[in-house]
Amino acid sequence: MDVSEDQPVFAAELTPYRSLGKTGFHVVLVLTGGVCLLYGGFFLITGAYPIGFFFGLDFLGLYIALKMSYRAGRAREEVTVSRSNLSIRKFSPAGRMVEHRFNPFWARFNVSRHEEFGITSMSVTGEGRGTDIGSFLNPDDRESFAKAFRRALATVKQRI
Repeated sequence: MDVSEDQPVFAAELTPYRSLGKTGFHVVLVLTGGVCLLYGGFFLITGAYPIGFFFGLDFLGLYIALKMSYRAGRAREEVTVSRSNLSIRKFSPAGRMVEHRFNPFWARFNVSRHEEFGITSMSVTGEGRGTDIGSFLNPDDRESFAKAFRRALATVKQRI
């Protein structure tokens, strides 16, 4: 079976995992907002007004942290391997895209492992350039991606 030069042998979209969905986000904000309002109001009424204002600041800090986390979760990477091209497209949370292209025959897939934690980083180098891949993935996702990506590169390099 002959594979076209530009037909992808491997394609993956990598996205950060977020354990808290939109419903969970709203539940957390409603619950913490209620607690902060209740206790903040109590301290305001009893005359300890600075403590009441700090409850408001705590809630604001939590809201900002969750929003920043969700914004960072919009980052993604698209990895495509064909016989003639290895493409890694990185999308920032703001939507900016940077593309890294490599010749798959010259590309080298580097994996750094820690005995206890598994894969700590992955990168592709070739022709004097390099880029990291999947830095936001959890350890299990890194393992499965590394296995599939390594297999795709080997498949492309075998078909001469």
